[in-house]
Amino acid sequence: MKIEHISTLGELKKAGYQSKSIKDELRDNLIENIKNKVTTFEGIHGYENTVIPELERAILSRHNINLLGLRGQAKTRLARMMVNLLDEYIPVVEGSEINDDPLAPISRFALELVAEKGDDTPITWLHRDERFAEKLATPDVTVADIIGDIDPIKAANLKLSYADDRVIHYGMIPRANRCIFVINELPDLQARIQVALFNILQEGDIQIRGFKLRLALDMQFVFTANPEDYTNRGSIVTPLKDRIGSQILTHYPDSVETARTITSQEAKLDSRQAEAVYVPELAKDVLEQISFEARESEYVDVKSGVSARMSITAFENLLSTAERRALLSGDEKTSVRLSDFVGVIPAITGKVELVYEGEQEGADFVANALMDNAVKTLFPKYFPAIEKLEKQGEETPYDDLLSWFFQGSGFELLDDFDDATYKAKLDEVLPLDTLIADYQPEIDPKDVYFEKEFILWGLVQFKKLSKFRYSEGTQFQDPYGSYINGL
Repeated sequence: MKIEHISTLGELKKAGYQSKSIKDELRDNLIENIKNKVTTFEGIHGYENTVIPELERAILSRHNINLLGLRGQAKTRLARMMVNLLDEYIPVVEGSEINDDPLAPISRFALELVAEKGDDTPITWLHRDERFAEKLATPDVTVADIIGDIDPIKAANLKLSYADDRVIHYGMIPRANRCIFVINELPDLQARIQVALFNILQEGDIQIRGFKLRLALDMQFVFTANPEDYTNRGSIVTPLKDRIGSQILTHYPDSVETARTITSQEAKLDSRQAEAVYVPELAKDVLEQISFEARESEYVDVKSGVSARMSITAFENLLSTAERRALLSGDEKTSVRLSDFVGVIPAITGKVELVYEGEQEGADFVANALMDNAVKTLFPKYFPAIEKLEKQGEETPYDDLLSWFFQGSGFELLDDFDDATYKAKLDEVLPLDTLIADYQPEIDPKDVYFEKEFILWGLVQFKKLSKFRYSEGTQFQDPYGSYINGL
């Protein structure tokens, strides 16, 4: 008989079941995972040598945990994934509001039921997926919400006085007994509510409207918070901090490669969209570099952070921009263009908080500046660096290309070009082929046209060409030509 088919306390005892605290469950199952080389936090990237080892040490130490970091750093996801370290099923006294352990009941209901029925006490089994409770800390949260209160309706129905502990309605924390309980954005919780957590964390007893209940709650607490210095909304009171065993600092990806992996994993794409739109490798790098630029930008409030969700939604917008263009032009398939990045601006402006908010146009300016900076940062990794100061008459790899623009009247890439027209237009600029052949000889043929456009954008950032964006598309010119033509 499978253990979860056992239905009475007597059968449970005969099966030799041994109760275990939730912290011991987490610890024992983590030990097994480590021994067997099983990845506990699957799909979490960039934390392999930083956050995850610290989190595993905290679990091995049976600590309550505070995950401290800026928004979009997978804090809540880490907490939710701890459920995978719980036993698959645990026995619960049937009808118990607080998941009483049949072998160690703590509520009045369960104690009286076991005393009355003994080995015939009915039990049910709780799956680990049901052993996770989460509360977002908001200013309107009350002690009654999370600890409990007297229920006058229950008192009236049962004809009990308010002195009888059976009139108590348990809050979220007692109801999450033997579960992982997560409080998100802990500093947002009012100080008086944080104080109510002291005894639960340290002694395990709770007090409700004068009832002091010695309930040995068995819980794993996980808190998430932004760094206190970075928010005006509130702070974690010092005695509560003192009762949290481990505080673990999270962080953003430290490389474009890691960021790309996260974006690829998290982006929600329609399968038809993914098939119809090809994304060059360099386009993925430019997209991720925008977030890195934002985190260093003087225009963006570093205290608020730049969530990984910005890259994810920007990637979704990028593919949608290319898809929409292909639908309008009649192309069945297309490839992302650098000019398509204009479509990611709404994803950027909605995700960054500016140091000076100003007018709405200010956010668009910052988004464009971040894209330009991303191109400028990546350009020297693919093509020869352009020095700020060059000796007069010194030859550079870009001389032929710059001469092509100097002798011409400009070059336009319209947004609604179909793929054939777009490629033909870029093929007119013959020096681009030479640059790619010389410096990117092993490039995937499908990426060639994106890199041609990338060269033009890069030369604009280094003041070798000028770029003018208008409603129908983008115009590139010799920098002096813009003055001559009055642009």
